[in-house]
This record gives sequence, C-alpha cells and structure tokens, in this order.
Amino acid sequence: MTEHAVPEALQEIIETFRDASQEDRLDMLLEYAMNLPDLPEELHNARDTMEQVHECQSPVFLLAQLHEGKVRYYLDVPREAPTVRGFAGILHEGLNDATPAAILATPNDLYQQLGLHQVLSPLRLRGLMALLSRMKRNARELTKAA
Repeated sequence: MTEHAVPEALQEIIETFRDASQEDRLDMLLEYAMNLPDLPEELHNARDTMEQVHECQSPVFLLAQLHEGKVRYYLDVPREAPTVRGFAGILHEGLNDATPAAILATPNDLYQQLGLHQVLSPLRLRGLMALLSRMKRNARELTKAA
C-alpha cells in the first residue's frame, strides 16, 4: 500500500459492496450497524469532548485521537439509527488505525462507490457524507497538531 492510497481495509469493503446486489448491500449495512463497537466506558459520560455531526438526523458523536501516527476513531450512534450506524461501522472498520494520509485519500463519493446512493434517500446520504467529511477533517487537524 502506498502512503496515499485508501486504507486496505476500506478498499476490501468497497470491493465487497461493489460486487453485491442492492438487497445484499442493505443487509451488509445492517451488519456493520450491529458490529459498530460501543463507546469505551471512559467516554460514556464524555459527549462534551466529542464532536456532534449535526447533519445527521440522529445524534452522532465523533472523537478522533492520534496514536503512534495512526488515527483512532470513537463513534457514538444510536442503535435506533441503523443506516447511519451502519455507515459509521464501515468507516470505523475501514479507517480506524489508518494513517492520516490514507484517511485523507478516502474518496468523497465513498457512498457511491459502495452503491448506497441506489438504496438510500438523499437526506440520509447527506448525513453520511458529513460524517466522512468530519473524519477526514479530524485526520487533517491531528496531523497539524502532531
């Protein structure tokens, strides 16, 4: 993997979604929703230290930290919001512990590469794009602060 390539884990997810039917994409999105890890105990009462993604219809909170040159994300998305929780799960699995450069190489049209524009409404897609945008911005800011 080159320094400015999409993280390998995310590339694998993109290829899996690309090869799936529309119905399978929705099922996979729900699987990612179920597999998104819960916040660590120490962050349960620390939402004031997390950034809220206001464009999402559900309350979505994000925290990014730099550990040994790689970005670690913590996401809090209610289980009652399976669409955004599923996309958050994809981003968590695909971008967590990647370098900031790899995160910044993530295409802004990721939802299209996953085929989600065919199965989700534009309003939902707006929230998904906002979450990815925030994660990329966090990676950029962490690089500057290091």
